[in-house]
Order: sequence, then structure tokens, then C-alpha cells
Amino acid sequence: MQSGGKSVVHFGGTWMDGKTPIMTANTHGAWLGSMVFDGGRIYGRMGPDLDLHCARAVVSARRIGLAPQLDGPTIERLAWQGADHFDDDAELYVRPMFWAEDGPLAPAPETTRFALYIEEAKLPAATGFTACVAQRRRPTPETMPTEAKASGLYAQVGLIHLEARARGFDAGVVLDMNGNVAEFMAANLFMARDGIVSTPVANRCFLNGITRQRTIALLRAAGREVQERTITVDDLHAADEIFSTGNYAKIRFCRKFEDRDLPAGPVGAQAWSLYQDYAAANRRPRGG
Repeated sequence: MQSGGKSVVHFGGTWMDGKTPIMTANTHGAWLGSMVFDGGRIYGRMGPDLDLHCARAVVSARRIGLAPQLDGPTIERLAWQGADHFDDDAELYVRPMFWAEDGPLAPAPETTRFALYIEEAKLPAATGFTACVAQRRRPTPETMPTEAKASGLYAQVGLIHLEARARGFDAGVVLDMNGNVAEFMAANLFMARDGIVSTPVANRCFLNGITRQRTIALLRAAGREVQERTITVDDLHAADEIFSTGNYAKIRFCRKFEDRDLPAGPVGAQAWSLYQDYAAANRRPRGG
């Protein structure tokens, strides 16, 4: 994920430059990990499923013991307000965040804070990515808050990314504790074989992504068979095409899995086209 462009942050009821400091070294969210976030996209004034991403941030906060004082619709309204700080054709990443200011160990819910960060971040180029099987596995819900988009879970994502890069790949395919495919390190995974689409069944070890759910619904509505099932590494080796879904890059094809080159296939292309049509229906005029 790369940005580096203009950014703004809403904190304490005010819009500020995105580089404005809003935490101290003693903030519980920074020190002891009581931070959750979500990611939405606004690009070309389109905000597909932005309402669901904002609502999920609130759910994640409650799942780790925080007491969010804003609801999803309020955060979505702020997000569109923030988008008005940018050009209409800007590609934006919208990140609502909740954390506790104080503890001691468990977060003190009455000290819950909120910030909404929006930055220019272009959608990744349609050149695809490469992936290998990661050594680290996704935790179970008995061991980590896997049903929250908790920042602490991303320490593992970073380590998987480092491992993949050391092997010459862009991303890691992560398995669950049973050795079945869970997802890519930071996106949900789809494969197609003989025209049938498959994606790992949601088993609570990974987030049942909003873009994942939207892609399934769009493909099924278009008449494509989509199976949510157990997927093995051998299944991936036999796939005709593999692609990812996630908020940051939306839908992106995997051009190489381990030592196999893969095409940008027709199923992934169909999913992208259907998603962009859906996104266009979520265009909002400035100030709207």
C-alpha cells in the first residue's frame, strides 16, 4: 500500500492536515494495541460499499471492548465531507479508526477515541501480482480477535509480506490452522477452474470481506457458479486463474502462483467489470 499524496484527518470534531499528530507515546491504542480500523474507497466520486466499511469499523471497536460514540452512517457522512477536500477524480483511501486512550491492560472503553483519515492512494495498476504459500498461519478466533479488523493482527501480515518478498514474490497465500487455504495476506482469495469460481468458506479465521461478499453476489447474479468451500494448496496449483478481492485494490489477478504463471482470465475480468458497474451506481456529486 503506497500513498504519499495529500491527506486530511478528522479528529476532535475538526478537519486537519493528515500529518497532524493525534496520539502520544502513552496512548493505549499505540502502546497496548487497542486499535481497530477499516478501509473504504472513494474514486471518481464513487464509494462502493462505503457504508458497510464504516459500519464494520464500529462493530470491530465493540468486539475488542471499545465504546464507539459514532455510528456507521455518521462516519460515512464524514467520509463524503472529507472527500470534498480533494479533486473529483481523486482516488482516495478512507480509514476510520477507533482506539482507547487509557487502560490499564484492557482498554478503558470510556476513553475511546475516533479519527477518520483520508489520503490520496491510487488503485494498483492492472499488472497483477505474484504469490507464494506462507509459513505462518491464520490464528483461530479462540486465540485472537479474528472477527475484528484489529491493527494488532497486521503484525502477522507484515511478517508474511517480508517472507514473500524475501522469496521474490509480492504476496503470501495464508493457510488456516488446519492447513487449508484461508486468504492472501491482506485480501480474500478466489480461484476459477473450468468456469466455476471457488473461494474459501468463511470459517472465522479470516474476515469475510465486504468486497468478497459483493463479488460473490455480483457473479452469482450474472449466472456464474460460485462455491464457498474448503480449498487446498493443490487446488490452487490446478486453478485456471486466481484473483484477490479487497478494499484497497478491489479485484486483482494473480499472474504467478509459486512456480506457475497464470493468465488474467475471463472470470476475474468479469468480476472486475461487474464491480465497476456496481461502483458507478454509487457515484455521488460534490456536496451530495
